[in-house]
Amino acid sequence: MNESIIMKRFEIVIGSEYLDQLTGLLERSEVRGYTVFKNVGGIGSRGIRNPDDVLITDENIVIILACKEDRAQKVLDELRTAMKGFGGMCLVSNCHAQAPG
Repeated sequence: MNESIIMKRFEIVIGSEYLDQLTGLLERSEVRGYTVFKNVGGIGSRGIRNPDDVLITDENIVIILACKEDRAQKVLDELRTAMKGFGGMCLVSNCHAQAPG
């Protein structure tokens, strides 16, 4: 049976105009992988974002990634300042990943 690895999971919601800045931040933090969901909806500090509304030009994106604790601290250090400019939100939680093999 494979062992699981304890990791940190990040769920980041920002406006799509900040995607390049966020991916640059993740590269500086040496994150090796993440998933981007574009055109997501919801309600937050900027009001309702309905991805089906053709009149709304601002779109939200969600970035999900998981990394080990030491890398997570680098990401948090970078995100702390950046999120003030991005707006949106960042959720961090513990997770378990299945070890390969």
